[in-house]
Amino acid sequence: MDKRYQVFISSTYSDLKEERGKVMQTVMSLDCIPAGMEFFTAIDSEQLEFIKRIIDDCDYYILIIGGKYGSMTEDGISYTEQEYNYAVSKGIRVLAFLHDNINQLTTDKIELDQNKREKLEAFRDKVKTGRLVQFWSNADDLNGKVAVSLTKTIKTYPAIGWIRANIQTNVETLQELNNLRKELEELRKYKRENQSANCEIENIASLDEKISLTGFTGVPKYKWETTISWRDLFALIAPYFLEPLNDYLARKTISEALVEDIQGRKPLSPDISSKDFQTIKIQMNVLELIRIAPAQITTGGQALFWRLSQKGIKLMNDLRVIRHSDSSEQNAPNN
Repeated sequence: MDKRYQVFISSTYSDLKEERGKVMQTVMSLDCIPAGMEFFTAIDSEQLEFIKRIIDDCDYYILIIGGKYGSMTEDGISYTEQEYNYAVSKGIRVLAFLHDNINQLTTDKIELDQNKREKLEAFRDKVKTGRLVQFWSNADDLNGKVAVSLTKTIKTYPAIGWIRANIQTNVETLQELNNLRKELEELRKYKRENQSANCEIENIASLDEKISLTGFTGVPKYKWETTISWRDLFALIAPYFLEPLNDYLARKTISEALVEDIQGRKPLSPDISSKDFQTIKIQMNVLELIRIAPAQITTGGQALFWRLSQKGIKLMNDLRVIRHSDSSEQNAPNN
């Protein structure tokens, strides 16, 4: 079937106009639909929400990083980095292209502010972690690498794409339904096996036992640590999992909640150690407070998602509800 894929192109704007223009032409030459923010050079928080809706409709996400970090939100994170974080959280396949030597760029294309330079370096490190990236030196070099990479990605990881409504056949519809049935059966099997495994575990730590957690936050990074009971930890993070969150967002959410609880303010780039995150994942799953199971993502594969169980919702309500205070003495008549 003839599909057209929608590709979101994310980058800073003023310093990468030439590069963005060529990449958009390349995307169109591959019969894809480019989606860019050429009309949002003065982006704000309200427009960012609109951009997220556009990203939701995209099949692939191209990230271009040059020598600028870009305009920042009130949280101290650039709009480009927020777009990237959102795309990752939605499971959209990311193609990242980083300038190979920003020190060779002219002064109008690099960050002169030291704080932004540090944030840019941290952003580059984050993008390089856990995925293959490509490095470019000029607009033509970038354009060629985007063309090859996008073609290979579409072939290797075909996404949902867009098709004309009048050419979807009944056979394909039935095939999609059959695939969904298979995925549902896999999820049911996973749930049965998971519940069976939990029943065999003895001497599980009680909710009142404590755990020591560590991680890093800030730019530059510094270590944080805390000791908290499983009950207090669950009470802290539970409301965030009323809606499903994938593994990436679950880790980000838990990190932010813990560090904000420690510092009393919204943290900058917090993270929890991988070991502690995995421990929390296992414990919450075994206690059957949070359901952690694979689910379908937009790229056609599967990823782990976290969501409160009915048992978890009941405990969260008990721990977090605001109860009526005893005001019998206040209401007693004066003699």
